[in-house]
Amino acid sequence: MPARWAKVLGAFAILSASLALTACSPVVDVTAAQDAANPACAPMMVALPDAIGDAGLRKTNSQATAAWGDPSQVILRCGVNVPGPTTDRCVSVNGVDWVIKEGDTAWTLTTFGREPATEILLTKDQETVSSATVLADLSAAAAKIPAARDCVGQEELQNLPANG
Repeated sequence: MPARWAKVLGAFAILSASLALTACSPVVDVTAAQDAANPACAPMMVALPDAIGDAGLRKTNSQATAAWGDPSQVILRCGVNVPGPTTDRCVSVNGVDWVIKEGDTAWTLTTFGREPATEILLTKDQETVSSATVLADLSAAAAKIPAARDCVGQEELQNLPANG
C-alpha cells in the first residue's frame, strides 16, 4: 500500500505544480466582437496556432478571441464588422486578403471578403513579432471562413469599363 500512496501523492504533486504554473499567466481580458457567437468563427478558432513566432497562445475571457505573448503581443477577435470597399492598403497572404490600418498605438489587420470578419491587433510599442509572421501564421486559420470577395487593386480599377 505505501508504494501506491506514493504514486498517488506524486501524481497530485505534479498536478498541483501544473495548476500553479498556469496561475502565473493570467487570463487575457479581450472584449468580444459584436458577432463573436457566429458559428462560422468556430472552425477558425480551433485551427489557431499554439504560437506565433516565440509568442505562445494564452487563454482569453471572451468567446471567439485569442492572444499570444506575455504581455500580449497579438490579439485576435472573430466577428468584427465586415469591411466594405476601402482605400486602405490590402494585402493577400496565403490566399487571405487583409486590410491594414496603422493607428497611433497599434496596427489593425482585418480580413477582407470573409463573413464574419477577423481582426488582429498588434501593439506598436511591444511589436516583437513582425506583421508578416503574424499574417503568415494566422492566414491558414482565417481561411477556414470562406471568402466571398477579394481586394481590388489599382490595376483592376484601371480596367473597369467606362460608363456611357
